Amino acid sequence: MSPTEITQIIEQIKEEITVDIDGRGKASIKATARLAGVSDKAIGKALESANLEPSKLALILMEQGFDAANLNYWRTNGIPDTAIAIILEYYAYEAGRYCTKQARLVCRSFNTIGIRAWIQDKLGWTKPTNPSETAMTEIQLLAAIAQQMAQQEQYLLEQQQQQAQILARLKAVEVEQDRVNTPCGHKYSVVGFANLQGLEISVKEAGTKGRKASALCRKQGIEIERIHDPRFGKVGLYPESVLIEVFSTGQN
Repeated sequence: MSPTEITQIIEQIKEEITVDIDGRGKASIKATARLAGVSDKAIGKALESANLEPSKLALILMEQGFDAANLNYWRTNGIPDTAIAIILEYYAYEAGRYCTKQARLVCRSFNTIGIRAWIQDKLGWTKPTNPSETAMTEIQLLAAIAQQMAQQEQYLLEQQQQQAQILARLKAVEVEQDRVNTPCGHKYSVVGFANLQGLEISVKEAGTKGRKASALCRKQGIEIERIHDPRFGKVGLYPESVLIEVFSTGQN
């Protein structure tokens, strides 16, 4: 039997299940038998046997706290949800050659949601609320709203901090760009400019060109910046236009 067929059976027996004001559900013998995949006579006979020689199912039910009077009462007034669970488990795993695949499938499904919860859901039952429960719900709702607002405020604060950090980094980048960009172009060290042009340059030649670049800067009134260099200690930064002139044929 497929899950679809089981769903159809559940819909068919909906009229034979009930739930009381406290949420306790029950189903007729016929409905219980349809769920277990057995005949209603088989379950009726098992319940009736409690009066004389209890069957295996009747004994299992009585071991769970039910008595013969309970089992007799169920024959005409419906089987309680807790007993339905025991009956389904019996026909799923303990009935020997009378075990049914349907009972196993239904039992497995009901183990997840519970017989009582399923009946309540099918009949649209909800637990009645009293004024104190309603008030508590409103208090909990207000607390949840307050917590949500606090979380939102914290999130906005973090966003503002992140934006401030981004703006600070952008400002630093702009300052650095302004520092290296001049009307005569970007500034480079002699070795840096040579590498940019794909040229090999010796330490001696770099020193010579550096002195020439410094002389041109002084002549043009350009301030020479000094930066730290791991090889030379400090090196000068020269405008691109000056370095182009120094590296040109006429200045070599």
